[in-house]
Amino acid sequence: MSNNTRIALASIAGAGIFLSGCSAGSTASQSVHEQLSDSNAVTVGVSAAPASLDFTTTGGAAIPQALMGNIYEGLVRINQEGDIEPLLAQSWDKSPDGTEYIFYLREGVTFSNGDSFNAETARFSIERVLGDAWSNGLKKQMDVVDSVEVIDPLTLRVTLKRPSNTWLWAMGTLVGAMMSPNGVGNLAEEPVGTGPYTLDRWSVGTSLSLDAREDYWGDPPKNSRAVFRYFTDAIALTNAVRSNNIDAAIGIQSPELLDSLRADKNLSVEVGTTNGEALLSMNNARAPFNDIRVRQAVMYGIDRQAVIDTTWEGYGTDTGGTPVAPTDPWYTGTSSYHYDLEKAQALMKEANAQGTPITISVPSLPYAQAASELLYSQLTDIGFKVTIESTEFPAVWLAKVYKAKDYDMSLIAHVEPRDIPNIFGNPDYYLGYNDKKVQNLLEAADQAPATEYPSMMKDVVAEIMAQAPADTLYNLPLVVVTRQGVCGIPINSVADGLLLADISTQGDQACE
Repeated sequence: MSNNTRIALASIAGAGIFLSGCSAGSTASQSVHEQLSDSNAVTVGVSAAPASLDFTTTGGAAIPQALMGNIYEGLVRINQEGDIEPLLAQSWDKSPDGTEYIFYLREGVTFSNGDSFNAETARFSIERVLGDAWSNGLKKQMDVVDSVEVIDPLTLRVTLKRPSNTWLWAMGTLVGAMMSPNGVGNLAEEPVGTGPYTLDRWSVGTSLSLDAREDYWGDPPKNSRAVFRYFTDAIALTNAVRSNNIDAAIGIQSPELLDSLRADKNLSVEVGTTNGEALLSMNNARAPFNDIRVRQAVMYGIDRQAVIDTTWEGYGTDTGGTPVAPTDPWYTGTSSYHYDLEKAQALMKEANAQGTPITISVPSLPYAQAASELLYSQLTDIGFKVTIESTEFPAVWLAKVYKAKDYDMSLIAHVEPRDIPNIFGNPDYYLGYNDKKVQNLLEAADQAPATEYPSMMKDVVAEIMAQAPADTLYNLPLVVVTRQGVCGIPINSVADGLLLADISTQGDQACE
């Protein structure tokens, strides 16, 4: 989808059938049966399935969750602490003015189709993002690139138009995925990368299975096969890990079940962090939310802690309404918008907006559905005449809310790391928020010396909050439930991919 951010638990409408020598009639039961027969295989359950495997033209979290770090790799990667690490580039040099990077690439790396990875394919990959082949709006993160030059087969020079604090970080996300010119013919069904796995079977909406590569350049995966199983129902996901049908459930969205899950001696429950902001969006481009007083009334009139308690049993972080993950260097967790119903009602009266009818387009996702009744009550108390519209996710929500911008309010979690420039700096984004001052502040922060970047981003956040374009209800927790003896499950979600190569099953043995 154009001009998008990665949306939590999202998959975008777009056909996909399966690939790599498997028929379109392949079923999830077949792939799961094959996985269970292999003692060195692992199965993880997650909440949303990709409807395509091409993130260059299709947005959503589900595609990169399955493919980044597993099939595709970048020159760099983002580790569990949120730091940039070398990957296909062993190292790099940065010019004193911050406009030139020279990457020194690993030798002996190949794509799964047998093509060599080198400076030519790296240049191809970066230039392809800059061209028409990419329509995913995240490609804007590459706009700062001026030129890409092959110095020798293992040395690449990238020159930027200006210094950028965000570009190298972006290279650790899906826009930095390295691809082969011979491997981009059918990305929607046949992804080709340098990663530790190849795609074996994809049953649309149900499962996706990966086989470990014997010729992988790095440390071999600790499993021979890895399977994603997709559960649209949170209870079904929970039951699957209880009954040993999957090895781990990632992103449990039924927090009311956590006590019983923790009481099960055969399970391990951990709560990690994410970049996900549960964003109560307001369509800034149409009434009543084109009035700042009405938007500020929402900010004051929504009791965010009550939403957290209702939807997550107290888990999740109140960020003060700010769209900043607690792991970001510019996180403060505070703002001027504390819960104050009287002030919210006064702002509504001042704007002559009392009794204004609005519709909340609520996607069919567990956390959104759980919050909808409380939001209905609180928005009614503020002074709106509220209608709740349940919106099938992903297809209807994406078509109606995201693409057509035909909505008043909605609620969706955005999980792209450090996504403020895309959400609030992009006037074409679905919020309808177009503030030149914020856009200029974002550009200045990106070009500033690295030491000044965090403080300048705090200024950006302060200006955004003053305009109240959206209310971040909470930062999403990551609840991970694993069977005993399953080791290496990532606990934090700080980058695009759910990395599978370190996951292993140890039977009755404890994890190291």
